[in-house]
Amino acid sequence: MFRTLSYGSTRWVPALLALVAWMFASCLHATQVTTPGSSAPAIASSTADRSVVQLGQVAVSAIAEADSRWQTITLHRHGAEGNTVAVTLGIPFPPHMLRDARRVLILDEKGQTIPAHVEPTLHWYINGGGIRSVKVQFRTTLDGNTRTLHFAVGDPDGKTADGWAYTDGLIKDADGVLVPAVLATLSPEWMSTSLIAGPQRPAVPKSAYDRYFATQFRWAAALPRENGAAWLFDRPTTLFQQYVRTGRVDYLAAATQSYRFYMDHIRRHGAPGWPLCGGGWSLGEVNVCDPKYVYIEPILLALGLTGDDSEHDADLIQRMMGAWDTGGWSIPVGPYLKPDQLFTERQAGLGLIAAVSAYEITGEKRYLDGIKNRLGWLYQHQQHNPDGLGVDGSWRNSWQVHEGNDHDPATDIRGSSPWMTENIIDGLWHAWLATGDKRIPVMITAFGRYMERYGWIDPKVMKEAGVDWRNPCSGPNGQISWYWSSAHATTQQLVTVQSSEGWYSDSHNVEMTLPVAAARYFETDPEQQKALDRRLKLLSSSYNLDCADGRATPRRFNWNNRGVGVVQWFMEQFGSGAD
Repeated sequence: MFRTLSYGSTRWVPALLALVAWMFASCLHATQVTTPGSSAPAIASSTADRSVVQLGQVAVSAIAEADSRWQTITLHRHGAEGNTVAVTLGIPFPPHMLRDARRVLILDEKGQTIPAHVEPTLHWYINGGGIRSVKVQFRTTLDGNTRTLHFAVGDPDGKTADGWAYTDGLIKDADGVLVPAVLATLSPEWMSTSLIAGPQRPAVPKSAYDRYFATQFRWAAALPRENGAAWLFDRPTTLFQQYVRTGRVDYLAAATQSYRFYMDHIRRHGAPGWPLCGGGWSLGEVNVCDPKYVYIEPILLALGLTGDDSEHDADLIQRMMGAWDTGGWSIPVGPYLKPDQLFTERQAGLGLIAAVSAYEITGEKRYLDGIKNRLGWLYQHQQHNPDGLGVDGSWRNSWQVHEGNDHDPATDIRGSSPWMTENIIDGLWHAWLATGDKRIPVMITAFGRYMERYGWIDPKVMKEAGVDWRNPCSGPNGQISWYWSSAHATTQQLVTVQSSEGWYSDSHNVEMTLPVAAARYFETDPEQQKALDRRLKLLSSSYNLDCADGRATPRRFNWNNRGVGVVQWFMEQFGSGAD
């Protein structure tokens, strides 16, 4: 039996070895095996080997440096009255670190145990990896507005307390949303180490990206009470992800408020699909039968980080996943079987993330099967497109059908949306962490090579066309991808689309760092690595604070930031000079 981290001690080595072993096994499982007869880019076995080393290094550097400063709980008065307060929080743990919730202790400033109720909320479903998070409840004094306590993992001392319904500790805020009267923040070092949001690097406040996010947050912090479109691309997850990296209480407050508001607008009755659309979400102009607004990942993060178990049950998750499986008022995402079939990269990616989140919350085989099905559809689409035009690394589909028009093979533009494909890469990364599926590095690497060859607009094209589609705030050397890219269309066809639909498509540059960095992580070819490194450095100029301050569309905050926190971790692994 290994020992786990303990407050004030250094008994971390056996737990560290267990974590590294898990990561090693997970990455080894991801070793690429080229399918006979496949034209997919070959990923050498060194890809998996290099990834094992990198993940192992992260585990070693994270846990080996762990000390009591990481195991903090800072209480923040958030409307609570009086000196005695009731506290509920979530504490996440890395794989294999915790198997008995009774071993979680809450300690005051003197190291004395505060009686607490502790119960598991999430489990690791990889290699039997133990408890992923616990809900902790205790009553204590809060004389001022803040107080710092500690948690530890040690031998149970019998000092327990009764718990209560999560909603009993809520108060109504200025927007009419029930929120915790006391917020409890954890250190970004601990949360990043826990892997609750996947591998992360704690934020560096003065880095270009973290200043960009903080600037956007100034205008995005206000709750979009009536604008349904402002929630597209998952506002709660966007906020929770940055809380994990920063530990900032204002990010946690906004995430908690957004999560509870979001869940209040989920349809909890009826069956998925038209016309009932149980599990759908609606606000303002957003129809409850539009599944692209249905997000399960916030439930995972709320459980792990706040202990909020009041907003969901197994039936609701089934309904929400059912919204994706049935497609609501649209066609369900499934195999891409013919060239005139509707396909959107956004639906494919967001649906995959939903399936991964449902599995991570429940551990149910049906959701794992759903992940495997979606991976199979994506792999077949990328590697064996039914249009017969070969493999170019994209999920090539019809521009006409994509835009809701009739399909005409003679005039169609076969290609893909770079910025929407970012959602697929985000989904693939989620799925890789959950399954280690060997097809995922192939797909991510192939798309990275596609983007380098076909995805970015050469400044010479803009000069020859006499038009610059970039936002002025991005500067004269700013990067911009095609709104619709293609390995088969003429430059004039792409220019026509760009001039019609693609003005300021560089507003998506921030999230486009994810597919570039993910491809770089798995890439083994030295020349391709250099090209991707150059691209990341060029894209780092997109963290322009003038652009961050622009409020053209509220959902930009979500699409820029939902999945890109991991980019900082990626770049740390391969030593990129960008930030």
